[in-house]
Amino acid sequence: MKKLTSYSLIIALAALIFVHPTSVLSQKSQKISINELHDKIAAAWIGQMIGNMYGLPHENKYINAPGLENWPYGYSKSLDKLQKYEGAFSDDDTDVEYMYLLQMMKHGPEPSYAKLREAWMYHIRDRVWLANRGALGLMHFGYTPPFTGSKDMNPHWFQIDPQLINEIWAVTAPGMVTYASAKSDWAARITSDDWGVEPTIFYGAMYSAAFFENDINKLIGIGINALPTTCRFRATANEMIALHKKYPTDWKASWKEMAQKYYVNEPAMTKTIWNANLNGACAILAMLYGNGDFQRTLDLSCAMGFDADNQAATVAGLLGIIHGMKGLPANLYLPIVGWDKPFNNNYINITRHDVPNAKISDIIDNTVKTTIDLIIQKGGQKTGGPGKEMLSINIAATFNPPLEFCLGPLPQLELGKPIDYNFYTEANKTYNWSLVAGELPKGLSFTKGKLTGTPSVQGYSEITLQLDNGEKKITRDFNLLVRGKNLAFNADTIYTNVRELNEQVLDSCWYTFGKPMYAKNISVINDGKTTGAGSVFYSLAAKAKIPKVDYYGYGWDNPQKISRVALHTGCLEEFGGWFTSLNVQYMDQKGKWVPVEKLSITPALPESDVVFYQPHFVEYVIDFPTIETKAIRIIGDAKIQDHWHKYTKQVSGFTSITELSVYN
Repeated sequence: MKKLTSYSLIIALAALIFVHPTSVLSQKSQKISINELHDKIAAAWIGQMIGNMYGLPHENKYINAPGLENWPYGYSKSLDKLQKYEGAFSDDDTDVEYMYLLQMMKHGPEPSYAKLREAWMYHIRDRVWLANRGALGLMHFGYTPPFTGSKDMNPHWFQIDPQLINEIWAVTAPGMVTYASAKSDWAARITSDDWGVEPTIFYGAMYSAAFFENDINKLIGIGINALPTTCRFRATANEMIALHKKYPTDWKASWKEMAQKYYVNEPAMTKTIWNANLNGACAILAMLYGNGDFQRTLDLSCAMGFDADNQAATVAGLLGIIHGMKGLPANLYLPIVGWDKPFNNNYINITRHDVPNAKISDIIDNTVKTTIDLIIQKGGQKTGGPGKEMLSINIAATFNPPLEFCLGPLPQLELGKPIDYNFYTEANKTYNWSLVAGELPKGLSFTKGKLTGTPSVQGYSEITLQLDNGEKKITRDFNLLVRGKNLAFNADTIYTNVRELNEQVLDSCWYTFGKPMYAKNISVINDGKTTGAGSVFYSLAAKAKIPKVDYYGYGWDNPQKISRVALHTGCLEEFGGWFTSLNVQYMDQKGKWVPVEKLSITPALPESDVVFYQPHFVEYVIDFPTIETKAIRIIGDAKIQDHWHKYTKQVSGFTSITELSVYN
């Protein structure tokens, strides 16, 4: 038997103490008056606004050491903006949730991925980063969630993003912990994947339970209990509990051990100051050492550092639900002399396209109405007369994702190569799948959403699939492509204008991915690897004219018949990495590069060259009439995003590529 160290024993005991059923989960229903519900929802919104604006001056500020304990910090620089806008102003900790509320009002309390994607693409046109920015680019490419958060296509899948935009799903599901956890998980996958969504599930359970439980330690236990038993963040949460027990009065000592493990020693591929697990750990420490006190917890959330404003907003919203409006310090929601309502009752949109300014009281009222609608939809009841209305909540309610197709990359079908591909995701796996029109490529079969077999004939095949949940049926067309052999594997030469990554230039950038992601030379573009460490080549050279032209291609000793090339892009930085134009050239018999005519690019390049439209890790298939040549290349302009000029003034334009495939 392995001997437990004293610290391991503390972790084990902490898990037993904190993970236990509570009254919220052990009853069949819970009751709450609409007046109390309104008060707690009001405090959730206003608490998040407090935390967001209070935390903004501390965002990404404390990395190598926590913030000083000169509390209370106060609003600092945010006070000027509060005065300027005469109320609360939008930021990414509240504006996406407000946008989600508008979608719930428009489409009902369970909007589909498709409806949320439409809202993202219309309302969000700038001021998103990391996983959110990656998801938005994939949406414009044509994908829907959860593919927009998939770790195969969104290389920021592990960042903090979903923790700060999804509290609304649990706020509108009071006491429905199972429902709120599952819905938070479902929504988190719009931007994230794997353990990157786990803190969002944790917060979803806590927010939902907080309507009926006010002990912060028990709430942390409920959050932990909502997580899979073997998941990363569950272990992290238990370690934070153990640290608190080890250093009950020394939060800085706990911070030091936490930061050492989850930042300093974090694996290089996921080591960032925005890491979801890291920032989630910071928030748990803030809650434990804050012990339910709003002001102390708020200051601790900021002092924990890293992406501090996000954890401050989330934790402040949670404490708002626990304590209601009476538990929020009035000086924090009335920071300007002359205001007599929380934040002057104004929520001013400065971040999202065509999202209306609002009275905070209206946001609260609409959230309450949506909550009541969902409670009744999930088996609850409303009773009592005016002023004495009560809600009975079915706390056993479960979340069933809306019936819809989820759209991502189609199967990579190649002549003679076996395929095992799922059209389904976890969001629609349990529904009935059937092929209702068209013919599959020869050699393939389709059963229960799965495509298997070995393609035997090249070309396109159009099929129609049907989804059925027992109440409703929907169909969608898909166009499958079977390719021939990839000629790139047998190329004798790789043509490019940049053969080696300039690591010195890369290190001068504010790059956002783990260093192992970047390949050192061009040889990776025909190794068959499209994701993971060493898969991405950046054409970063010394400073060059912007925009600059990049090209990639192959040469063979013998002529090849070619009618298709496929560019698989890599990860992109916030400041560049994408083609703004794309053409194909081949080498004629005189050794000159000449244009290939009648190109068809599927899908088309993004309609805009700004960063928010650019997708990570996608493929552009370029078809054209067959040519015979010894060399072919793609060529186009690379552009630096002006928004990030201050970080990139010593950086050349560049493009990002993982693979260039060539077919006859």
